[in-house]
Amino acid sequence: MKTTTITHGVVRIAEGTLQALYTRRTTGHDHVQFRTPPSSRPSNFLEPYNSVADAIFVGDPYYIGDIYEQSQVRLKLSKPADSNGATLTPYLDHIDRLTDNSWPQLRYLADWMRVTTAPPKLKLLSEQDKNERASRVKVALLEFHADSITRHEISTAEQLASVCPTSSAGSKGLVSRLFVVEDLSRDMIETLGSHLDVDPMFFRGHISDYAWYNTRDPWIELPDIDLVSRNRSFFNVRYSNTRYFRDSKSYSLARTETGAFNVLRRINRDGSWVPGADIPGSDVGMVRTKMSYWVEPRKAKDTDPVTAILLVDPSITEGFPLWGDYNDFTLCPSMADALPQRPPRGSIFENIIYQLQTLPAQDVESISQDPRALFKRPLYIICAEWQTLLRYANTRLSQLEWEIEDPYLRNLQEDLSTTLDKIHSWRRRIPIYKTIVSEVLTKVIRRDQFTYATTNSLLVLEKDFEIILDELNHLHERAERIMSVVTAVMSIEESKKALQQNRSLARLTYLAVTFVPLSFVSSFFAMNEDVTRLGQTFWIYFAVAIPVTLLALVVVRFSDTVVNVSRRLVRQLTKKGSRYHDHNSKRM
Repeated sequence: MKTTTITHGVVRIAEGTLQALYTRRTTGHDHVQFRTPPSSRPSNFLEPYNSVADAIFVGDPYYIGDIYEQSQVRLKLSKPADSNGATLTPYLDHIDRLTDNSWPQLRYLADWMRVTTAPPKLKLLSEQDKNERASRVKVALLEFHADSITRHEISTAEQLASVCPTSSAGSKGLVSRLFVVEDLSRDMIETLGSHLDVDPMFFRGHISDYAWYNTRDPWIELPDIDLVSRNRSFFNVRYSNTRYFRDSKSYSLARTETGAFNVLRRINRDGSWVPGADIPGSDVGMVRTKMSYWVEPRKAKDTDPVTAILLVDPSITEGFPLWGDYNDFTLCPSMADALPQRPPRGSIFENIIYQLQTLPAQDVESISQDPRALFKRPLYIICAEWQTLLRYANTRLSQLEWEIEDPYLRNLQEDLSTTLDKIHSWRRRIPIYKTIVSEVLTKVIRRDQFTYATTNSLLVLEKDFEIILDELNHLHERAERIMSVVTAVMSIEESKKALQQNRSLARLTYLAVTFVPLSFVSSFFAMNEDVTRLGQTFWIYFAVAIPVTLLALVVVRFSDTVVNVSRRLVRQLTKKGSRYHDHNSKRM
């Protein structure tokens, strides 16, 4: 994909100078944001740019229109149609109607489907890029029978449409059909949404991920009230995937990979490099990731197979899973047992399919009573990822405490301001993680009402996520304590510097006091009016002034050393006297 990168902080054009502000928040990549009013945008600002004057508008995320303006993407980009002008996107038409009615937050999903990625990236995409992204299809259809599980690979929208169930005919013995989808695209959303009548809010909750919002953001996601969310047949689960990068180049390549995803995902770089413990230039990145699960609504008495969709994110291939990834979710086999098939590593998509294909027979049987049984194994993976992140956070906080305690490390950091910045980043992240884990507990695991379910298969994981939440609370309190300690140590260090400055000023005072009598002596000798006798006067002056001056300089230079040695001698003599007194007391 051909892209243009602007690296200047200030861009000058013929009409004047625009001040650029660097930000990483909107698209997940460095881009330039300009304070440019909507009225000054060129009329063709949605067309691919060919000049610097056009390129300056790439960095403003609101060139697609903010939340208070009409969507410029919808105005400028037409929907696909056949030769007769008939629409080829009935599901997108449905979303447009909902947006114009009472669901304004679906506007961003409609814009996303027109661009088939985060709308602010539109300027960076050629027609070839947009077509490639729109036609991406990577789906695995898992069919669960009472005694077997089969997998079907799907790579085109036509194949996907042909396997979407429209009736229960020919499904004898079939318990469930699960579509495991990696990434999203316009064609996948259109096909699954139109054939299965999927709630658009399901896709809307998966395509982006922001920790917070500006007041103008058109990608805002306001939460449903609990009364509404309980009646939805889906949930979106956020978690964090942690990866290790040996150098900055590896990290940059990973960012490039995330930029190629259709869904918006970004890497939060930790930057907590520790001398002597980490390879210089290495880093750890934390990717905010999502899994989304939808079940086709039906009545409890229906006997049709359960139809469900599981959305997972693409996997980053650059770097390594932190600490070599997590263990399998089963007990180690004994020496007499054969080793099980090794689960695939490096791909979330393949790992989830492996976990689902190894479901025990009792879990398959329970799907008809609780369709959430299909999400239990994916939730294992989410729990394991959180455990890895907790261990990493504990490691970094321990290293920060070490930096505070060890004077050598403090000298390497020059001061504690760098340590303070590291702690502040964890103080900012941990509350976000706490919110995410709390949402999983309240809206997924402890959810008592979910479509036609009569049991809750996810309650077995309640204790695990409670432990994660408790550990996050502990880490949050620990980070606050470390912040207080660092602030106190910095205050002490500043006090020591101020005391050292006072000592320096005191030395200058000593010098001034020392040279006052010397000045008096020179003035006294200068009172002789007989010029012929000045030779004798000069000899006497230098004979007196030079030793006195040297003595003053030596005293000022080594005054601290003399005082410290004297104090140590006094303490040693005091200790010896105390020991002699104790010894005599015992003898008596």
